[in-house]
Amino acid sequence: MSERRGLCFRVSGRVQGVNFRRSASAAASARGLVGWVANRPDGTVAGYACGPGAALDEFTAWLGHGPKYARVEQLDVEPAPLEEHAGFSIR
Repeated sequence: MSERRGLCFRVSGRVQGVNFRRSASAAASARGLVGWVANRPDGTVAGYACGPGAALDEFTAWLGHGPKYARVEQLDVEPAPLEEHAGFSIR
């Protein structure tokens, strides 16, 4: 099992109004990740995820395309300190 890591992400494009947050929460939870996802006033979706490195890599790849009706134009990801969360929440 790979070492636990944390990451912050911000996704730009057509990512609001297309079930991005709900789909991201499901994708993260299916991979055993914890954290949160939220819409931002600037039209992006941002969040934090924590878990095994391999699962984070899979989730990051998913964020690169998102759900069916999303159009991801830019994905910014950066390492973040580990945080404690009870599951993956939508904010």
